[in-house]
Amino acid sequence: MGWLENVVFSDRVIENERLELTDKNSLYYLSTHLTLKNCTVVLKVPARNLVINQARFIDCTFEVKQELKKKQTWVLASLKGCKFKGNLSDCDFGHWPGYAPGWEHGSIEDCDFSEARLDGCRIMGCDPATVRFPKWPCFTLLDPVRNSRALKSATWPGRFGRIVIDGLANYPADTRALTFHAPFQAKYFDITPEALQAVIQQFDCILS
Repeated sequence: MGWLENVVFSDRVIENERLELTDKNSLYYLSTHLTLKNCTVVLKVPARNLVINQARFIDCTFEVKQELKKKQTWVLASLKGCKFKGNLSDCDFGHWPGYAPGWEHGSIEDCDFSEARLDGCRIMGCDPATVRFPKWPCFTLLDPVRNSRALKSATWPGRFGRIVIDGLANYPADTRALTFHAPFQAKYFDITPEALQAVIQQFDCILS
C-alpha cells in the first residue's frame, strides 16, 4: 500500500451533514473534540483506513457500504442515539477500561443495530437494554461471561459449543452482549442455522 492522504475531522461540531468516507486512498480520522449531530456517515473503506478516537456521535446514522471487520476502536467513541446499517464483524462498542488511551470517552446508549448484520460484535461495559439488536438470523448473548456456565450445559451442534461457547468464560469481564450471524457461524462450523436456533430458543439470555 502506498501513502494515504490524511482526512482529519476533529476539534469541531458538525450538524446535519452527510460525510462520505469512501476513498480507498485516504486515511480518515474521526478524532479528538469532534462532535457529529444528526449526521449520516457513509463508510466504504477497510477498517485500517478508519481511525476512531475520542469522537462523539449523537443521533447519527452509519451506512456501512463495505463490511467493516475487526474494528475495536469504536470503544474510544461516545455513541448516543445512533443507527447502524450494513455488515459489521468483530467490532466492539461501549466502555472498555484500559483498552487503549482514550478509553474513558467510550460509551454506547440508545443505539439501533436492527438494520445491521453483526457477527462477533460486542457491547462492552454499557447497558445492552438500551440497544436494539438485529433479529434472527442474528442472535445476541446477554452477559455472556456470567451466563457461560449455563450456556455450556446445552448440547450445541458441531464444534460451535466447544469453540465458541466454551470460550465465553475467557472474554473480558466487561462484555455485556455478544452478537453473531447464524448463517456465517453455521457455514464456518459446517452446521445449520436451524440447529443453532433449536438450542438458542432454550435460553432467556439469548435474543433472536
